[in-house]
Amino acid sequence: MDIKLQLHKPVASAAIKITGSKSETNRLLLLQALYPGIIIGNISESDDSHAMQQALASTDSVIDIHHAGTAMRFLTAYFALQEGREVVLTGSQRMKERPIGVLVDALRSLGVQIEYTENEGYPPLKIMGRKLTQSGVSINAGVSSQYITALLLIAGRLENGLELTLEGELTSIPYIKMTLGLLDEVGIENSFADNKITVKSATNNQQPATITVESDWSSASYFYSIVALSKVGTAITLSAYKQNSLQGDSALAEIYKDFGVETSFQDNAITLTKLNLKPETLNFELNNTPDIAQTIAVTCFGLGIGCYLTGLHTLKIKETDRLEALKTELEKFGATITVTNDSLTLEPHNLFDPSEALTPALEGKGEAVATYNDHRMAMAFAPLAIKTPFIIQDAGVVSKSYPTFWEDMKVLGFEMREV
Repeated sequence: MDIKLQLHKPVASAAIKITGSKSETNRLLLLQALYPGIIIGNISESDDSHAMQQALASTDSVIDIHHAGTAMRFLTAYFALQEGREVVLTGSQRMKERPIGVLVDALRSLGVQIEYTENEGYPPLKIMGRKLTQSGVSINAGVSSQYITALLLIAGRLENGLELTLEGELTSIPYIKMTLGLLDEVGIENSFADNKITVKSATNNQQPATITVESDWSSASYFYSIVALSKVGTAITLSAYKQNSLQGDSALAEIYKDFGVETSFQDNAITLTKLNLKPETLNFELNNTPDIAQTIAVTCFGLGIGCYLTGLHTLKIKETDRLEALKTELEKFGATITVTNDSLTLEPHNLFDPSEALTPALEGKGEAVATYNDHRMAMAFAPLAIKTPFIIQDAGVVSKSYPTFWEDMKVLGFEMREV
């Protein structure tokens, strides 16, 4: 489904409830499978979380998780523990291009039997589950934090626990801290000091725990962008959020101060308000929060300001090569942008009407934004409709993380029609 997206009036102030965090949900679903006493509230409605639920409940010998990258990493570790069970874990064509060798090597060093059924280092995987007694393993920490999290999630079920040594520069530390925080919540003892993480064995069923998933901060990023691109005084309230969040993307509240967006916390909700601030060229190091890089780049372009974003090396192995995709699609609107393996540079411009009028200065340009099977491409570009109408291709891709996104955009006054 392709849609034409536009806005003919100022963004409406509104209150929106965001679905539960995909990151928290997927971690808790795996822990629940290992410790059935766990009860989860506010589960994410995302396709990725549905894929996790279905895979964990499946008794099939071949499990296809389609585009769900998190599920591929987490389930690889999970099925390694299922003694006597043999599973082939596969996914979409893009999934077969996303590396998993770092995790497989770590699991093999723990005694897991895993084979590549097609290309070395990539899914599909044939996993032969067995009892694991080894406890020490080292892993390259600079590729993806999900490899580390996959090991941490099964660690409590290892007979002798896990002592994990992290080698190299650590990527996305907040996601690792989120995992350890959730282990704490379900009563699994752990520690993180220097480059070593230790998780104690918890092979007996843990005490029942009820955990309510916080709403997704990555999903909130698109509303931060909308407020940043809107007129002074625009306010949007989002729920349900915690001021002491486990999610790394909660850094949005601090980052978007530079765009003139104030965040206030009250009663498990945040209100975003646009203040009268015109930022200059901005520099952000996003090693800990790479999932919001697309949103920030589009916000800067919509405001006509430049930016220099670094710490983006993990974006090359996401649903698409997000850096090249961003470059290609922003250039359709006239952006001057360069990318490397780790960074993005956007030049300032005056393509949009500086008066904040709703009549775009770019009418007719950027006619169709391709989304590359990437939910974040669709949602990151959507706020740009405040400046100019355009088409978003394959708009349904948002269901991967935020199925009600377009309905929530309508609440704010955005208009859309299928084309």
